Amino acid sequence: MLATAALAGCSAGTDGTPYPIETAATAASQSAKAAQLPQRPAELTLQGVNLCEVFPQVQLDAMKITSAPREAPPEDGPTCVFDADGAEPVHAYHVRAVSADLDEWITGSRKKNSMTTEPKTVGGYPALTNYRAAGDPADCEALVGVARGQTLAVQTFAITRGRLTQPQLCEMSVHAADLALQSLKSSN
Repeated sequence: MLATAALAGCSAGTDGTPYPIETAATAASQSAKAAQLPQRPAELTLQGVNLCEVFPQVQLDAMKITSAPREAPPEDGPTCVFDADGAEPVHAYHVRAVSADLDEWITGSRKKNSMTTEPKTVGGYPALTNYRAAGDPADCEALVGVARGQTLAVQTFAITRGRLTQPQLCEMSVHAADLALQSLKSSN
C-alpha cells in the first residue's frame, strides 16, 4: 500500500516533457514583452541590400573592424561577417537579413526557452536582445524589426573568451544594429 501511495503522482504512460511547459504566467510575460515594443516608424526593406556594405568606412573604423567584410553561408538569410581581429579582445559581428517578424522570437517559432529576450528600441524601431544567460558569455544578438516580415539581426561573438561580459556583448550588438539602421535609413 505504501508503494501505491508513492506512485500516485506518476503516470505509467508518460515519458515526461523535455522542455519547460509554458504556464499562463510565462505566456503573459511574453505578451507583455511584445506590448513593450514600439510601433515601427517606417518600413525599411532589406531586399536588395548588400549587408557587407551596410557600414561606411568611418563606422568600420569606430567598430575596430580590421578585416575585409565577407559573405558567410546564409544561416536564415543573407549574412555578412565583420571581424574585429586587430587587437584584443577579438570579436566578430554577423549581420543577417532574416525573413521573419520580430515577434517570432517572443511568441513564435523562433522563441527558445533557453534564451533570454529583452525588448529594446533601436533608432526608433522595435528591437530585442537575444542571448543565453547561463554559462560563459559567448554572443548576443540584437534583432530589429525593420519591415513587415523582415528583421535585421546583428550578432556579436566573443572570439577571445573571458574578456567581454554579457552586457558588453549586448551593448556592442545594439550599437552595431543602430549604425546599420542609420545606413539603411540614409539609403532609403
